[in-house]
Formats: sequence, C-alpha cells, structure tokens
Amino acid sequence: MAPKKVLIIMSDASSFPLYNTGSDGKTISQPSGYFLMELAKPLQALLDAGYEPTFASPEGKEPTPDPLSVSLAAFAGNYFEKKRELELVEKMKRENGFSRPKKFREISDDELKGFAGVFVPGGHAPLSDLGDNPELGRILNHFHTQHKPTAAICHGPWAFLSTKYAGDKEFAYKGYKLTSWSDAEEAFMETAVFRGEVDKVESKLREEGAEMVEGVSTALGYITVDREVVSAANPMGADALGKKFIDMMGS
Repeated sequence: MAPKKVLIIMSDASSFPLYNTGSDGKTISQPSGYFLMELAKPLQALLDAGYEPTFASPEGKEPTPDPLSVSLAAFAGNYFEKKRELELVEKMKRENGFSRPKKFREISDDELKGFAGVFVPGGHAPLSDLGDNPELGRILNHFHTQHKPTAAICHGPWAFLSTKYAGDKEFAYKGYKLTSWSDAEEAFMETAVFRGEVDKVESKLREEGAEMVEGVSTALGYITVDREVVSAANPMGADALGKKFIDMMGS
C-alpha cells in the first residue's frame, strides 16, 4: 500500500522586512525563518499517523529556523522538548529532503493529486516570499478546489494570499473563517522585541474578505475550522491543529 502523503510548504527566507525602525525610520531585514514548534509538533503527529511529508519552497533552499523559536525561553525551559524537536528536523534532513525542498514549479498538477493535504507552518519568514508567489497560488488552489484538508498556523495563513496571483486571480478563501497570528500579538512583538513595524496577517486577510476569528480563546490555543481549512494563531495551537488536520485527512 502506498504511503499517505502530505505536502508541507516552507519559506526560503531567513528574514522579513521590518519597517520604520530607528530614529530615521529605515526598513531593515529582521532575521527569521520557520517557527520550530509550529513545524515540529504537527509534523511529529503526521509521522505518527503514517504520513510521508514532502517539503516544498519557492526555490528549494534549506529552511532556516527563526532564532527566537530555538531559544530555551520558547520552550519555557523544557530542554528535552527543544532537543526532541531539533532532532526531528535533523531526521527530516536525513530522510525526507528537508535540506532540499522541492521547488514549487517542479510539482506538477498531476503530482498534487497524490497529496492528502497541505500544511503551512508559521514563523515570520512567509511574509517575505509566500504571499505573492503564483506557483504557490496554483498549489493552494488545487487543495481548495478539490476540498482537500489545508492547515496553517500563525503567519502561515499569509500564504493564502498567493491565490490572488494564480488562476482567476481571486482570493480563494474569501468568506472563510480563519485564525492567524493576530494584530494584537504582532503589536506586542513590534514594541517589545522588534522596535519596528511588521505586515499584519490578520488585517491583510480580513481586507481580502476572510472572516478572521481572533481573541482570548485562539490566543490560548483554540483552532478554527471552516470547510477544508484548519488554522491556529500561535504555538499553543500546534498540537490541536495537527490532530484536527489528521482527522480531516482521514475522514
């Protein structure tokens, strides 16, 4: 029996634009990447459920972890959980091509038919190269039109904007209930960590017609499900998102 396959969308970026920084209001490149916990927790659940991951990115570069996400503080001091997640990524490098993701344009429409679902982890990197990529728009449109499970967490839903650059040039998720890293969470990061301004995922998706679900419950890990899409706000929702995504692919 052929293994069940799931496509995992990664960014090539190791930074994102940070606007209005310093006394002269410059735009700088802020180091970033994928957020380890938001990748590793759903990924481990997928592997445990028997899914074979295929990693893909715009140009096939090795994904970079967000420096904040590999700090011990991100794991609330849990050294062993951090070690386990880092080892999982190393295993993916050895066994599943994580260091050499497939380029989006190399994935044919016919190949897309073999994937049970698609997952976009978070971290700020998607802000740099996923929102306007027409090949990603083509890929996501496949899962949307075929009603195949689609999962995204934190800044991952920014990738949904790419559907405006493919096919009929329409935002595919207009009217969908979605959850992402909220404007309030980003505003805190702008003030407390970055000292600059960041593109807002929640606001942008709402402008395109999504019905954004944000608040105390999503900030604490509750997920949002609408049709084929399951989404979550931050690392606290990673476990629940992974579980629901697997349930949806199995139904």
